[in-house]
Amino acid sequence: MAALSKVALAHGSGGRLSRELVESVFLKSFSNPSLLPLEDSAEVRIPGATLAFTTDSYVVTPVEFPGGDIGRVAVCGTVNDLAVKGARPLALSAGFILEEGFSGDLLARITASMRRAADEAGVSIVTGDTKVVEKGKADGIFINTSGIGLIPRGRRLASSSVKPGDIIIVSGNLADHGVAVMNARNRLGLGGAIKSDAAPLNGLIEAALKIPGARAMRDITRGGLATVLNEVSGACGLTAEADEEAVPVSAATRNACALLGLDPLYVANEGKIVIFAAPGAAAKILKALRSHRYGRDAAIAGRMLKENKPQVRLNTAIGGSRIMLMLEGEQLPRIC
Repeated sequence: MAALSKVALAHGSGGRLSRELVESVFLKSFSNPSLLPLEDSAEVRIPGATLAFTTDSYVVTPVEFPGGDIGRVAVCGTVNDLAVKGARPLALSAGFILEEGFSGDLLARITASMRRAADEAGVSIVTGDTKVVEKGKADGIFINTSGIGLIPRGRRLASSSVKPGDIIIVSGNLADHGVAVMNARNRLGLGGAIKSDAAPLNGLIEAALKIPGARAMRDITRGGLATVLNEVSGACGLTAEADEEAVPVSAATRNACALLGLDPLYVANEGKIVIFAAPGAAAKILKALRSHRYGRDAAIAGRMLKENKPQVRLNTAIGGSRIMLMLEGEQLPRIC
């Protein structure tokens, strides 16, 4: 892999260039057994317990949009990254970088939104930090949240554990977040009441984990479902085969993506997960998801296959198939 010469906007997309940045720079400097799996959270073992630990930074613009704001996304994103490792979130931190002149009323709305999201998830924000930079040196507000959670004894979810024949389950309609933010940012006036799906999913995930048989879970954020499937495919050495007509996307969001030239399988989400489940458990896990308010539109979207090489294949609505690579470039900048 060639050495990085300059950082490009697309290095923050969550797609192929993000992966290359991590592998060529960060892994080179920081590689260790907890980091190497490159999943949503790291497992940290301490005497008598296994913790999940994660961190993320949020740079959304605009900071408020239909269905959420940067504060809700920051809390939900970190809670979800812990929960997809099977962890029960314990505590979060919150760091703020504020630009001189940022509205105090807007900051109060954002922090109140964070509190509501944390209360919904049953977790507290227990520590934090604030820095203020000169006007013009930032874009209003950036937020970093970190979180720790406890992984119950005997519970293990990992992309490398996925097996041939496992079923791919998506927890609900995709691409709502990315389209809602883009609509608000560019004042497109798209109809259909498209709102961000930002939500804490630890309750939904605990409901699914009551059914034995989940091998792995991933949070579907930047890069969309297609990029996550590529990451899991590479980790387990299998082909992920998805059915286009089975992947849940609302009619309003599908129409908006068609109008804007976007593929909903690559658009960001903030309240959706993908589960890789043993075939005998998939129907029960799907039922458990659909019984929760954040999983009512859950669907079986595909399967994992043993083929010559790991890849992601989409069976199209017109009867063909195409290979889906990781997201190339920056489809929607500043989305989460």
